[in-house]
Amino acid sequence: PARTQASRLSGLIKASVAGAAPGVDAAGARRVRVKEFDDADADLVGASVVVKGWVRTVRGQKALSFVNVNDGSSLAGVQVVADGERTADYEAVMGQISTGAAVSVTGTVVESKGKGQRYEVQAAHIELVGACDESYPLQKKRHTLEFLRTIAHLRPRTNMLGAVARVRSALAQETHAFFAQEGFHYVQTPLITASDCEGAGEMFRVTTLPSDSAALPLVNGSSEIDFSEDFFGKPAFLTVSGQLAAETYACALGSVYTFGPTFRAENSQTQRHLAEFHMIEPEMAFADLFDVMDNAEAYVKYVVRQARARCAADFGLFSQHVDKDLPERLDMLCDKPFARVAYEEAVELLAAEIAKDPSKWEFPEVSFGTDLASEHERWLSEVHFQRPVFVYNYPREIKAFYMRDNDDGRTVAAMDLLVPGVGELIGGSQREERLDVLKKKMAESGLNEADYWWYLDLRRYGSVPHAGYGLGFERLVCYVTGTANIRDAIAFPRYPGSCEF
Repeated sequence: PARTQASRLSGLIKASVAGAAPGVDAAGARRVRVKEFDDADADLVGASVVVKGWVRTVRGQKALSFVNVNDGSSLAGVQVVADGERTADYEAVMGQISTGAAVSVTGTVVESKGKGQRYEVQAAHIELVGACDESYPLQKKRHTLEFLRTIAHLRPRTNMLGAVARVRSALAQETHAFFAQEGFHYVQTPLITASDCEGAGEMFRVTTLPSDSAALPLVNGSSEIDFSEDFFGKPAFLTVSGQLAAETYACALGSVYTFGPTFRAENSQTQRHLAEFHMIEPEMAFADLFDVMDNAEAYVKYVVRQARARCAADFGLFSQHVDKDLPERLDMLCDKPFARVAYEEAVELLAAEIAKDPSKWEFPEVSFGTDLASEHERWLSEVHFQRPVFVYNYPREIKAFYMRDNDDGRTVAAMDLLVPGVGELIGGSQREERLDVLKKKMAESGLNEADYWWYLDLRRYGSVPHAGYGLGFERLVCYVTGTANIRDAIAFPRYPGSCEF
């Protein structure tokens, strides 16, 4: 809470002046983060502080200058006032300071006479920590997101990308907080695997075999590569999911979750796909599909509420410059229960709507067995239900082998959470816990039982109903911030043809 932070800041400053706090310089000044100015009370006025950060703007005259300094802790910077009378070596230091420079400012907090801030710092001393020359690409003007992707090492210094980074950080921290409160254990699953969780085959290979094709070991002189000579003695890949490994720990610890990078070698240049992304994957023992939907809804609402409370100024930027409807959409998400509809009914709703004017749809053919396209998902969530909606009980033919068959023989206990503006945000299911059924489904998918012997063991030794889901973290960031392109929701995006930075 703001008041708690303000009291903490005032206490630290009083202690520093009294010489009782660590990290205080010879003048009795203590470093203060810029964000703390936003929440501080009047006790801050008159305190001696140190502010360290990067210069956003400089407005200078011969005897008076205004420098906006931002340290990344908040959207707004703090205004530093420097003048020839009270700032040491004023002319010399101001002659070196420019946009992008790193500075350390020691001064006194005063009430601001200008608009937009309560307090400013009257500088007694400004140290140039790192100069910035005229080639700095982030001068004070509006830059396109496309341009900023070419300088991804600098783009978090901008208002937009800095705000996205802070909200992303808050969402990640609140993810851990939510699952801890719910009694889940955090499990770190392998990034290198021999298993294809999705069965799609779009995986990055990990190998130490020579890149020279003439030097590759072959099986009995054939054209088939002998992977027994490779580092792991078999083909290995970067994982597309930590789910299968998480299931093993759920069947021992009860409720677990993973949160880490995953990879997919899908040749896609859309705004919704990355080759490297992060997945949050909870798994729950003694749980069914409806337990999964309950948990997923509670999770999304919790992290969105917490991030909005922690990053209010950043959300103000999004609603003003990115998506004016964002506050209303997030209010709806937090305040209203999510809708739920069986896949078969969803298809009937879509078919009836498409029949009114098929020309408006890119994919007008919809029937039982159709893998819903983004336009179908968005119509359901944005137009028909006008809120997030769980679609559940999908046809078994379009879902993965590990999803539990329903008694009807046509569907599996699977669900997707569709949200306005994005489409699919979460995919989950009850896992197939019956050994004979799972083995049959693996055979149908062309999977080798020997590769999944450990996964099958879970069904041999104390098998229980269990369920889980996966949430693409970057898609959540996009949804919460209104970011249109997923490449702006991650620090250094990886996609076909691009592996910079």
